[in-house]
Amino acid sequence: MHPSQSDKQKRMIEDIKKTLWATADKLRANMDAAEYKHIVLGLIFVKYISDTFQTRRAELTRKFADSQDDYYLGDTDADLIHAELEDRDYYKEVNVFWVPEAARWESLRAQAKQADIGKRIDDALSLIETENPKLKGILDKRYARVQLPDGKLGELVDLVSQIGFGESTDTAKNHARDLLGQVYEYFLGQFASAEGKRGGQFYTPASIVKTLVAVLAPHQGQVYDPCCGSGGMFVQSERFIEAHGGKLGDVSIYGQEANPTTWRLAAMNLAIRGIDFNLGKEPADTFVRDQHPDLRADFVLANPPFNISDWWHGSLEGDPRWVYGTPPLGNANYAWLQHMLYHLKPTGRAGIVLANGSMSSSQNSEGDIRRAMVDADKVEVMIALPGQLFFNTQIPACLWFLVKEKRARQGEVLFIDARKLGSMISRVQCEFTDEVIDRIANTVAAWRGESHSGEAYADVAGYCRSVTLAEIAEHGHVLTPGRYVGAEAVEDDDEAFAEKMQKLTETLGEQMAKGAELDQLIRQKLGGLGYEF
Repeated sequence: MHPSQSDKQKRMIEDIKKTLWATADKLRANMDAAEYKHIVLGLIFVKYISDTFQTRRAELTRKFADSQDDYYLGDTDADLIHAELEDRDYYKEVNVFWVPEAARWESLRAQAKQADIGKRIDDALSLIETENPKLKGILDKRYARVQLPDGKLGELVDLVSQIGFGESTDTAKNHARDLLGQVYEYFLGQFASAEGKRGGQFYTPASIVKTLVAVLAPHQGQVYDPCCGSGGMFVQSERFIEAHGGKLGDVSIYGQEANPTTWRLAAMNLAIRGIDFNLGKEPADTFVRDQHPDLRADFVLANPPFNISDWWHGSLEGDPRWVYGTPPLGNANYAWLQHMLYHLKPTGRAGIVLANGSMSSSQNSEGDIRRAMVDADKVEVMIALPGQLFFNTQIPACLWFLVKEKRARQGEVLFIDARKLGSMISRVQCEFTDEVIDRIANTVAAWRGESHSGEAYADVAGYCRSVTLAEIAEHGHVLTPGRYVGAEAVEDDDEAFAEKMQKLTETLGEQMAKGAELDQLIRQKLGGLGYEF
């Protein structure tokens, strides 16, 4: 793409984001951000699939008339051409959803000012679901009962109409898809911020997902997220694969999510990107109703909710997933870790975001389970993260990387302390830059002996260190990186040291002199009161 076009694309995306969010803010009125999110994202989804359908239809019309094209129909009458355009296989073969005429965006826009526009949108969603089994039960039909002032839903339809997703060339299609994806991600982030704690349940900050993906490097195979939220892990995996010259079809996506509305968001988020996915038959609790019990994945990426206390169910007693010990009933952290290990192939790897307490807790069997996992050589890499990364919690977090069977560095764990590597992007929000993510990923790759640059791994004081299981045992199997990597090395600068020492000596001299003066003054005061020294 020409640089000027790229800049134009970026400006267009920024304009759409700002316009949509400003309108969302204005239209929201008394509506909760959680409710409004589904209304906005649902409409954007319908607009996108309608645009991509119409784009494919226009493309087919041209192909049917082009004598040089494999699709050429010759001197065919209009009725036959129309019948061919209604053949769903032409759309299915390029991963485009079939949109019935009554559900196409132009039909909805033409009715935007009608009082029953909410019901018409719900009806359109039902039609789309009926015609596309992949979307069955996914589209949220809530528009007829939405609590918006008269005319406001129509205004929103008009606004979404300004977003153009339908362009004809393959490159443009990708840009349209990426445009929608970025608008989606922007909204998820904004809503997570607006909703506070609840919002963060379905949104993992992009830089953390990028870090997990960069370290795991999911090029091909099965990718699984047992608490997938809105599907952010899968989206970043897609980007990683494309950036490294792979094809999206090289991976298959498996997920599970308990929250029904978030489960729908994830399915829509993946559907708009053309990612084939299996999120299970229904939204369900991962522990009690595992939707993929026989799955053994190449990669597991997850950000489970921290420290869940009400996860246990009697049916989980003696579950085969608890290989290293039954997790405590009052905290699900070690249930998540063992669930993910259980679902790995022998060559599989997992990356998990958890609360810092998981690295050192010794209460209620957690210490015993951690010791068993470490001794079995299942822990590969531990990364300490900066604070203020998440929208919804100030709980410090860390990244665990687990392996089913270690292929390199048996009997060692790599510790990385990245607490000081974050950059503040707002007063309350911190993130990793791409440079920091690359540094972490390159460190892990070098340690594994997989570095493409050929650089050998070396411990760096204050940042990273490879530690034997014996040393970890000496520390009571605590896995906090700060305990192992040591203090940051200080540059050896004799001149700076001499200068600093002189200042410290002068300061000490001044303080000692001041101390002597105070001592003399106290003696005088006490002497006046009759005390002798």
